[in-house]
Amino acid sequence: MPERHDSKILIIGAGPAGFTAAIYAARANLQPILVQGLQPGGQLMITTDVENYPGFADVIQGPWLMEQMAKQAEHVGTRLVNDIIVDVDLAQRPFVCRGDSGDTYVGETIVVSTGAQARWLGLPSEDAYRGFGVSACATCDGFFFRGREVVVIGGGNTAVEEALYLTNHARRVTLVHRRDELRAEKILQDRLFRNPKITVVWDTVVEEILGIPEPPQVTGVRLRNIRTGEVYEFACDGVFIAIGHTPVTGLVAGQLPLDPDGYILTVPDSTATAIPGVYAAGDVRDKIFRQAVTAAGMGCMAALEAEKFLAAEEHAAAPRAAE
Repeated sequence: MPERHDSKILIIGAGPAGFTAAIYAARANLQPILVQGLQPGGQLMITTDVENYPGFADVIQGPWLMEQMAKQAEHVGTRLVNDIIVDVDLAQRPFVCRGDSGDTYVGETIVVSTGAQARWLGLPSEDAYRGFGVSACATCDGFFFRGREVVVIGGGNTAVEEALYLTNHARRVTLVHRRDELRAEKILQDRLFRNPKITVVWDTVVEEILGIPEPPQVTGVRLRNIRTGEVYEFACDGVFIAIGHTPVTGLVAGQLPLDPDGYILTVPDSTATAIPGVYAAGDVRDKIFRQAVTAAGMGCMAALEAEKFLAAEEHAAAPRAAE
């Protein structure tokens, strides 16, 4: 039989933002419920070596880090639920959500931390080498390609920024773009074209990512020039897919204000949305940094803001109860 689950704070999404919000909310005795969704752990579950999360002297694994966050959240009192929220009603408080299981989740406040998904090319070879030379985050993984040759796929701001960042580590960066001009801002293009470590390959798409299976390792890409039809192989050590991210905001579209790219808009210097009691944390609202540590920071902010919001309500209700 479907059940109803009530909480002072309901957290939707189990990435660094969601788990951190849960940890802080549980320590504030808000008895949080965290509905983990389709991919508990978020994008870190497809990240192998993590070397830039503070507190670990040695390289750690993304899935292990998320497992530790989940255990910590549970340890301090969070109730983790394996369900997928399929419907959210933000029209009135308490907020009511429906899970794929048929259960109902009711929260006096809600933290939306559903994250964002990197857009991929859709190649089978891309999946085979993801985390083994194929990445969607230069800031996360560029360090592992010091002195090596890498390819960046894309032509917008993300691709140019990734290519520029990678020049801090790689020996050579080749940007592959399917058109004959970039869509990135002109100031970024100027920086790109002035950088001697970057070469641009125009009118070209990736047909396959090449590598060896054991241990998995990228050795190159098979490229096709869409104007001439020429197909050739290009040797490289890593491939960075930089064709954008898609925030997972379908649940709240039409209820919360979103920016033109679909990210949730929040009050400046806050995780508060346009609806009192609803907060957004992590990649679902951040299209600039998209780091685990910044997502975790926003999760902390969301929990603290929710706690303050609930405390103010209780304080306001106290005099009325005494009358």
